[in-house]
Amino acid sequence: MVYLDFESDIEQLETELQKLREVGEKTGIDTNAAIVDLEKQLLEKKKEIYSHLSAWQKVQVSRHPERPYTIAYMDYVTGNNWIELHGDRNVADDKAMVGGLGQIEGHSVMMIGQQKGINTKMRQIRRFGMANPEGYRKALRLMRMAEKFNIPIITFIDTPGAYPGLEAEERGQGEAIARNLFEMFRIKVPIICIIIGEGASGGALGIGIGDKVLMLENTWYSVISPESCSSILWRSWDHKEKAAEALKLTADDMLKNKLIDGIIKEPLGGAHRDMNQAFEFVKKEILKHLPALKKEKKDKLIQKRIEKFAQMGVYTEK
Repeated sequence: MVYLDFESDIEQLETELQKLREVGEKTGIDTNAAIVDLEKQLLEKKKEIYSHLSAWQKVQVSRHPERPYTIAYMDYVTGNNWIELHGDRNVADDKAMVGGLGQIEGHSVMMIGQQKGINTKMRQIRRFGMANPEGYRKALRLMRMAEKFNIPIITFIDTPGAYPGLEAEERGQGEAIARNLFEMFRIKVPIICIIIGEGASGGALGIGIGDKVLMLENTWYSVISPESCSSILWRSWDHKEKAAEALKLTADDMLKNKLIDGIIKEPLGGAHRDMNQAFEFVKKEILKHLPALKKEKKDKLIQKRIEKFAQMGVYTEK
């Protein structure tokens, strides 16, 4: 288990608990009462810490190296009953953007999302979930396919941003993301977008226009990362905690500002602490919204989607 810097008390208690269990197993001494007492202390400490997380601490949880990524969610919600589809039919198959057809409790769905990679080699291949233009064009191709066959779309958002390389700009990174924004407003099937980790900049928004936009409890969604914001304003990353607070990027902030439609609960300590429970929470939320969205008339669905995003933000007239 990888512990974050604010989890030192949790690490200490879990270490003690593990040692106590080992002593009981090796010596045959009854340590059950001590174990129960320590487990109670551990639970209280987790509740204490995770009920008062700062914005920066939530950013850290969203980046936890053991946190489940997009493919893990796709596997669970479909019971491994999905087929990955590849390529943008133009340049290449972008490994940072994955997608495919599957079924969730009898509902056919097109699933699309960024995949960071589960080990060092795969993170390099998938560029830590930072998609090239062909990734966004692949996503749009799959969305149009879903529209053609009247299949709802589920997107899983987890990216530190679109890939910033020179070759990405040469192939039209900005245009690819802008095209997705334009087209997703007009797609004639339900779209549910779920932020499962990091939701940074246009890289996240490129698959983030939906009828329902939901965030897991310990995720963030912002135009810029706290570190980048700090480096622009203070010429240093040292003020990233202050930047995270100012950006109002947590799920609670986003819901309060009416930029998302709901927050999905996570297991105590983050999604990586109990992945199956986290998957189940996400699956239940999808099944909660999907039937109602499928019943909506297509023209009304699009109109509501446009109005939803048009009403975001604050302005004054002089």
